[in-house]
Amino acid sequence: MDNTKYASLLEQVRSKRPLVHHITNYVTVNDCANVSICIGAAPVMAHSRDEVAEMVSMAGALVLNIGTLDQRQIESMVMAGTKANDLNIPVILDPVGAGATRLRTETAHSLLHRLHVSVLKGNAGEIAVLAGAEGRVRGVDSDGVSGDPAAIARKLADRLGIVVAMSGPTDVVTDGTRTLLVENGHPMMGKVSGTGCMAASVAGAFAAVTHDHLASTAAALAALGLAGERAAAGCGGPASYKIALLDEVYRLTPDELKKGAKIREA
Repeated sequence: MDNTKYASLLEQVRSKRPLVHHITNYVTVNDCANVSICIGAAPVMAHSRDEVAEMVSMAGALVLNIGTLDQRQIESMVMAGTKANDLNIPVILDPVGAGATRLRTETAHSLLHRLHVSVLKGNAGEIAVLAGAEGRVRGVDSDGVSGDPAAIARKLADRLGIVVAMSGPTDVVTDGTRTLLVENGHPMMGKVSGTGCMAASVAGAFAAVTHDHLASTAAALAALGLAGERAAAGCGGPASYKIALLDEVYRLTPDELKKGAKIREA
């Protein structure tokens, strides 16, 4: 597949430096901020109900991550998401741990019902649970899924009318009609906390520069995955790997993404 358009999206992120508003979990908030800066965007982490509507009005994208939920955060997400919808600002939802507890599952379903989410990005278990398929989630990690992951993601995307991204050894990105498979990445990405949350942040940065969120999400996952491959070459373990990952995201060029993105149409 010709990767020119994916490389062009990275170039646009770097030139436009979009503001990406996050309401995210406190475990990985610093990782999300740093990867946003390294990919070329400008992150802001704002969760107070007193400012989220004002802040999102200035943003190019809104990233919602339910990893460390409480009721005040849920209210802030709805307020920010509603304002983003009013202004046609793309919303990326990362349903961390959906399927593990009733609060997380019900909140993910509620946000999908109350807001127009542009991109839903989760692991196989989370996406399967939200699709009504048999998915298993342990804590915030996928513990398996029954059935064809691509078919499950495609059915959910078609039902909701949004882009669904299911992460895994091969990432599935689909709008219900077209399905892209992204084969970039490295097993070390699963050895440190935060890489899934970072993927949502990068997806937000790419979504901010185009209306084609199928392409933007595939490009984002390929960019982070390619950086992950390169980071593994010289790392000594999980701690050094996370630092190397950020460095490789920062160093990644559009030309390198064009040459190294492993994206194919299913």
